Amino acid sequence: MVSSPEPGAPDTAMEDTVNELVERGQDLVDSILDRAPFQSIVDKIQAGAPVWFQDDEGLSPLHAAAYIENAELLKYLLDEGAVWNAVDNLHNSAGDVALSLNNEECYTLIRDAGIRSEMLLTLLSKRDVQIESPYSLVLKASDTTAAGSTDTFLTSKLRYTTDEHGQDICLLTLEDGEEVGVMMGWERGIMQQTVRKLCSDHPNLSRGLKVLNIGFGLGIIDSLFQVLLTPPSEHVIIEAHPDVLQHMRETGWYDKKGVTILEGKWQDHIEALHIPGFDVVYTDTFSEDYLELHKFFEILPDLLEGPESRFSFFHGLGAMNALFYDVYTHVSEMHLADVGVDVEWSEVDVFADTRERWGKTREYFALRLYRLPIGKMRTV
Repeated sequence: MVSSPEPGAPDTAMEDTVNELVERGQDLVDSILDRAPFQSIVDKIQAGAPVWFQDDEGLSPLHAAAYIENAELLKYLLDEGAVWNAVDNLHNSAGDVALSLNNEECYTLIRDAGIRSEMLLTLLSKRDVQIESPYSLVLKASDTTAAGSTDTFLTSKLRYTTDEHGQDICLLTLEDGEEVGVMMGWERGIMQQTVRKLCSDHPNLSRGLKVLNIGFGLGIIDSLFQVLLTPPSEHVIIEAHPDVLQHMRETGWYDKKGVTILEGKWQDHIEALHIPGFDVVYTDTFSEDYLELHKFFEILPDLLEGPESRFSFFHGLGAMNALFYDVYTHVSEMHLADVGVDVEWSEVDVFADTRERWGKTREYFALRLYRLPIGKMRTV
């Protein structure tokens, strides 16, 4: 008869297993950095060395393979389940390491693994498969604060103000007192380029474009639409947050000619819109995850009037990390291609304005170059 361990007694078998995995994982990382023969690395993994291991500095076998620029080993590790988006204590992924070494082959292997992972996880999520995976990046929001949950955000308090640099900002205060910029004035350059590419050479500009924008924020892009050479013949804005709607009332948006404001989430109004019918569609919602954006992509063809209609969205997906941003650039392009929308990308240097952009708010875009998408329906 085997007796049960005393309550509170350490599970020595579990500790031994964990310790063994740590030892095997550290040995695997060290062996890769020491450039051990490929077969030796394979043997260690086949014997149980965990490819998902990270040491005290956050270094994983994938990081190590990137540091020694071994593309064959990187491919093997990824095939064996190495976590493509694991970051070390400095928030660098293996892809960032490869990028810093200007090793395009290694970087592309890691990036493409991320694209495959996110495409697969999106497909499984559409089928209501419950996924708990370290490979998913921003596929489904797990943040239940106002910064990551739409329902929590819509019941939160927003504050419109101007920072010490004269920048207009709309701020959200989280439960812990941290302030997050819902939209900030430094985005104006992005919005100016977006409106120019959406509208300046649009064949219907002279008659007045029919515009749909989802998410008002500071009203930057909607203001730019209003001052086009020919103002929009129809300008529909969908906005859900009560404080934003109040700000729109106070600043006269409800009284503007040709402007229709639909209060609520886009999911609440999409059936009521006259579709197809828009020359330009833009979306920039706060706190929605990529799954919701992907759902919007799927109904987009029904919103566009014809082949000359154009679409864009604020591309801040994974924008705290160059690899993640690159992965979601490709993932979003592929998902739009699935619905018949081809995308052309251009870049906007968001560091051109050297003024302090963030103040005391949480940073949400860490890269120098913003990738601006312009989508058009594919012509047959």
